[in-house]
Amino acid sequence: MADPSSYRPKPGQIPDSPGVYKFRDEHRRVIYVGKAKNLRQRVANYFQDLANLHPRTRTMVTTAASVEWTVVSTEVEALQLEYSWIKEFDPRFNVKYRDDKSYPYLAVTLNEEFPRVQVMRGAKKKGVRYFGPYGHAWAIRETVDLMLRVFPVRTCSAGVFKNAARTGRPCLLGYIGKCSAPCVGRVTPEEHRELAEDFCDFMAGRTGTYIRRLEKDMTQAAEEMEYERAARLRDDAEALKRAMEKSAVVLADATDADLIAVAEDELEAALQIFHVRGGRVRGQRGWVTDKVEAVDTSGLVEHALQQLYGEERGDAVPKEVLVPALPEDAEAVSQWLAERRGSQVSLRIPQRGDKKDLMVTVQRNAQQALGLHKTKRASDLTTRSRALEEIAEALGLDTAPLRIECYDISHLQGDDVVASMVVFEDGLARKSEYRRFQIKGFEGQDDVRSMHEVIGRRFKRYLQDKERTGEWEETPETPASGPAPAPAATGPVPAPALTAASPDDEPGPREDDGRPRRFAYPPQLVVVDGGQPQVAAAKRALDELGIDDIAVCGLAKRLEEVWLPDDDDPVVLPRSSEGLYLLQRVRDEAHRFAITYQRAKRAKRIRSSPLDDVTGLGETRKQALVKHFGSVKKLRQATIDEICEVPGIGRRTAESVAAALASTAPAAPAVNTATGEIIEEDDGGSS
Repeated sequence: MADPSSYRPKPGQIPDSPGVYKFRDEHRRVIYVGKAKNLRQRVANYFQDLANLHPRTRTMVTTAASVEWTVVSTEVEALQLEYSWIKEFDPRFNVKYRDDKSYPYLAVTLNEEFPRVQVMRGAKKKGVRYFGPYGHAWAIRETVDLMLRVFPVRTCSAGVFKNAARTGRPCLLGYIGKCSAPCVGRVTPEEHRELAEDFCDFMAGRTGTYIRRLEKDMTQAAEEMEYERAARLRDDAEALKRAMEKSAVVLADATDADLIAVAEDELEAALQIFHVRGGRVRGQRGWVTDKVEAVDTSGLVEHALQQLYGEERGDAVPKEVLVPALPEDAEAVSQWLAERRGSQVSLRIPQRGDKKDLMVTVQRNAQQALGLHKTKRASDLTTRSRALEEIAEALGLDTAPLRIECYDISHLQGDDVVASMVVFEDGLARKSEYRRFQIKGFEGQDDVRSMHEVIGRRFKRYLQDKERTGEWEETPETPASGPAPAPAATGPVPAPALTAASPDDEPGPREDDGRPRRFAYPPQLVVVDGGQPQVAAAKRALDELGIDDIAVCGLAKRLEEVWLPDDDDPVVLPRSSEGLYLLQRVRDEAHRFAITYQRAKRAKRIRSSPLDDVTGLGETRKQALVKHFGSVKKLRQATIDEICEVPGIGRRTAESVAAALASTAPAAPAVNTATGEIIEEDDGGSS
């Protein structure tokens, strides 16, 4: 626990301008980001008597080891920078709303030549029009099925579309009139796009125009005694009305608004959002978060607004946002929302009428969501805490191992030897911190030696990061060539996401100075998949690096026994033990991650081509060569002049290709021993 006075800025050092500040811990991780109208006043509040601070604030300032700030011009800039840093650094003491599920949207891909209507989840894409979110994907499909009678827009995948265009036959929807069949030219691209835009207009709330037009056409058809056409138009109008009924009218004045409600207690908060478009509820979603910082309702609302609209532009930000409490800097937040929308946004608390009544409904949903979440989580938290306590007791640890790393080796008869590292924090998987390794120290099958190499590489990287950041320095008593002394173990604090590995491991972007680093945070427990030999290898690797404050154990598959270093007999946990169950989940996850990587490497090796060894020959030109000649076999038989005929292939490249193929020419044709058939090399480049 750090003393805040040890890193308190000097009087007058902090400016009294608007800005954003960051607290960092001893590992230089950013643990809290905040903004202020006056940096001097806000930051000084953190350095008062600890007894006067909120318990969560007190925990944050005693975990931190330094504070820094950035001055900006306006409060709006501070709001934007705060959001950017929270997203970038993922500070553990900031409130972060996370969706309890991936909500589906009804999407229209206006960025394609022939727009497609489909269900989409995840990040939003540029050029795609979204409606929702919806509670269930089937609700979207029911709505689309009704609307395709009037707006027969394409709904098929790219593969189905191309196949129909190639064969000249539309899919079933084209035959029954629920698709205009642009794949076979029944409508032009311009006509199909107009249909898609009409579909979007109807979904956006402009419904009356289309229904009135259908009813007018129906009346006209009846007057002209075209009764079959009139009946179809009647059914189309009824279909649109049923689609409208699926989203009830809640605001009579065709309002576009988002209503946000918060239900909270001392530890957690639940957020509910109703998306109202054209006076109708077009979507609903909810989040639940831990209150890891001292924050009131207005602060929760401000965080919610940042995360709701931080990535949105244009109409995705509504004209009106109704909230239960205004943020502290309501004017700055309103201006920020207006900049994102491109026009004025009203941010206010509803006081009377339909909007206040609807806010009561949203608030009731938030209260129910919080109650349901607490009911589910109580059992889950109790179980995970009991599991960690049982592991600590069984292995003789001083504290519960809040961070566990597990390692597994995978190979196929000694080929493509790889290893995996998975991370569990607080009993939950942290997939963003998983790592994969290629065994490079030797060739062949030796699980014990492989385990020694992987553990050594992982913790050598940890020591290097500690040395690089100045958290650990060599002392004169420790020679540079000898084992590195172990840095002090971190306390049982969950670490943020590790990032990228080096060329020795899986590649990825390198993060520096405050962002999560490669292997910078040690676990309290290392678990290896195996018995006594693998445990001994892992312990030996740690000993060679001078690390003696990280516990090691192994879980053998045969009898699910837990092995400890230097013990001749295993620790046997009861079959009903929550601790054993957690260790099994950790081990099984490491095995799954390792074997997935090993299979991917093997598949990549099998798919390799002799053209891969030609220097300067990229994927595009390789495909052009195989496409031109039809197969690697025919390419191998071609002359240099014939290879030069391929667009983009010069004579020097052609000579390199011919030389590479000649050096890998098969000595004899492959034969199927069961049938005697000669297997032709015509697979388009695989070997």
